[in-house]
Amino acid sequence: MQVDKETYLLLLLSDAHLPTGSFVASADTLAFLRNSVDTYARSTLPFARDAHRVTTSYASGEMTELDEALQALSRLDALYNASTLNHVARRASCAQGPALLTLYARGLTRPPFLMLKTPTTYLPLLDERENRAGALVAALKLRVRRGDSDAPGHLPICWGVLAGVLGLTVDHGAYIHLFLHARGVLSAAIRMNALGPYAAQQLLLHAVKHMVDDALTSTAHVVSRALQDEIDPEHAEDRLPATTWPLGDLLAARHDLLHSRIFNS
Repeated sequence: MQVDKETYLLLLLSDAHLPTGSFVASADTLAFLRNSVDTYARSTLPFARDAHRVTTSYASGEMTELDEALQALSRLDALYNASTLNHVARRASCAQGPALLTLYARGLTRPPFLMLKTPTTYLPLLDERENRAGALVAALKLRVRRGDSDAPGHLPICWGVLAGVLGLTVDHGAYIHLFLHARGVLSAAIRMNALGPYAAQQLLLHAVKHMVDDALTSTAHVVSRALQDEIDPEHAEDRLPATTWPLGDLLAARHDLLHSRIFNS
């Protein structure tokens, strides 16, 4: 049996040892164990999808100027930063986002020695796309490290960039991102001894899949509006990002008041 490249990338990105969220931030579990997948999907996936589209457009050459792509990503980053009222979630997001850019630069780019084994007929196409993708990631990473005000490097934007440069479709990128968030919540619950590893696997198989599928379907029409300015006013509330579980944000914001913490967030 042969597995296509995109499926293989999904398997690589689901590795628990990669800095994709699990055990890096509590995902609000210290404040309230059962975080809502729906509110995460509604508030973050529109930004990840738009970042993916910008990245794919630049890597493929449809968007020619690097500055144009960076400006579009900056608008997404700035809007997401302003939309995230929970300072704990904002801080964790800014910590995880740059880690994804480093993951691509150090762990997912093509090693030079493998270029010698690539058929020469494919080299020009691979070189052009990978060079443009690498330039975008490097430029964005530099802006984040410099601390530019319009490039905080939030997780959803950096995830969209990562999925785009790897060549994942926008739907697969959104799916694995939401799955990793749900798995991270269960991983945090295991660390807190609130859930056993076998029970977590049962939930991943029998409960989380349906939650992720429903959340993706219900947010497929939502846009960030950082790149699309024209939305029917009558349906604006249904098409814009929103927090659907404000109680979770209020509880998570008290994370810094806890006497003892076992998560970096």
